[in-house]
Formats: sequence, C-alpha cells, structure tokens
Amino acid sequence: MRNELLLIGSVFIIYGIVLFAYRIFGKIGLFTMTVLATVLANIEVLILVEGFSMEQTLGNVLFSSTYLITDILSENEGKKTASKAVWIGVFSSVVMLIFTQSWLLYTPAPSDWASVHINAIFSTTPRLLFASFIGYIVSQHFDVWLYHKWWKFTEQKTGNKKPFLWLRNNGSTMISQIVNTLLFTLIAFAGWYDTKTLMSVMLSSYIIYFVTSLLDTPAVYFARIMKQKGKIPNSVNE
Repeated sequence: MRNELLLIGSVFIIYGIVLFAYRIFGKIGLFTMTVLATVLANIEVLILVEGFSMEQTLGNVLFSSTYLITDILSENEGKKTASKAVWIGVFSSVVMLIFTQSWLLYTPAPSDWASVHINAIFSTTPRLLFASFIGYIVSQHFDVWLYHKWWKFTEQKTGNKKPFLWLRNNGSTMISQIVNTLLFTLIAFAGWYDTKTLMSVMLSSYIIYFVTSLLDTPAVYFARIMKQKGKIPNSVNE
C-alpha cells in the first residue's frame, strides 16, 4: 500500500509544484519545470516498482506533468509558446545525454566510490534518452497540434473560445499519450524485459497517463483562472 500512496501523493505534489511555478514565475516557471521534469523523469524511469497490482516504471507521473505544462501554455500563452516548451524539453534531453556520457569517459581515482554506481545508471542512458527523445518530440508536438484542433472545433460549434476546456485538455493528452507510450516503451525496453513485462509496463504506463490526464484537468482550469485574474507574471522581473 506504501507504493500506491506515494504514487497518488506524487500526482498532487508534482501538479501543485507546476501551478506554483506558474503563479510565481509565469511561463518562465513552466519552462523551468519542463527542464526538471524531462531530466528527472529520464533517471526515474530506470526504477521498476509494483503498484495497483501492476509493474510500472517510475517517471510516468513526472513526465505526464510536461503535458499539463503544454496544455496550460496552449490555453493561456498560445501555441507558439507551448511549442517552445517542447523544444526546451528536447534540448534538455540532448544536454543531459552529452554530460552524463562524458562522465563515463573519466578514469576514477582509487578512492572513488561513486563511479561504479554512476556507470550502472547512466550506461543505459543513451537508449532511454533516445526513446524519450522520439516519444517526447512526436507526442508533444502532436499534443499541441491536437489541442488547438479541438479548440478550433469547439469554438466553431459554440462561437466561444472558453467552453470545453476539459475536452481539448483530455482529448489531446489522452490520444497523444498513446503515441508516447508505444514509442517509448518499445524503443526503450524491447529486448530488455520479457514480453509479459513489456506489455505490463506499456499498459500500466498508459493507465497512469490516462488517470493523470483526468486529474490534471482541474489544474488547467485553475491555471486559466489565475491568468484571467491577472495573478500570473509576464516575466521573472515582475
């Protein structure tokens, strides 16, 4: 039960941090959270746990926050800004790959104790980062594109831009997460885990993404309310 409580708690903590960053720093805060979520999720995904009767990798909740971020930016700051956040995430992954792989080139001192652990973690990083890179760039751009397609559709039907936020939020994220789950799981873990574990990881990942997509809807509404009330700074200097 401990893992389940930690997973549930992580949703509220991570989404709360995203909203706090947006409230204090505006879109700069969300760009920063994109970097942190992208880098940390690529490390956390190495951990396999059991929760809710499923085997699952950690990092799913943290990574799902990047979709919350792009949806908030799409809603409040525009498509161009949301796309910029995606490219920031891609850049973060590339920089992480360069630095982590450079660490492995050094010859450790006789008294060193950390290198063996660093090597155990980051020797697998290139494949995971490549999988994350492909899944992220394809699914996130698809998410931003689909968000605005849903928005255009609902605006044409209602003559108003505000209604059906829940539809464009969930309709874009849930579909784009299918793309991300398939791409990332197959590229990252095919041949690493047996077929049963691979399917379990894929299913559990999407279930988590599905649930977190539903749970992030109130966060998107709250972010829009803060924006409408003038509570969001336009720059870090305000």
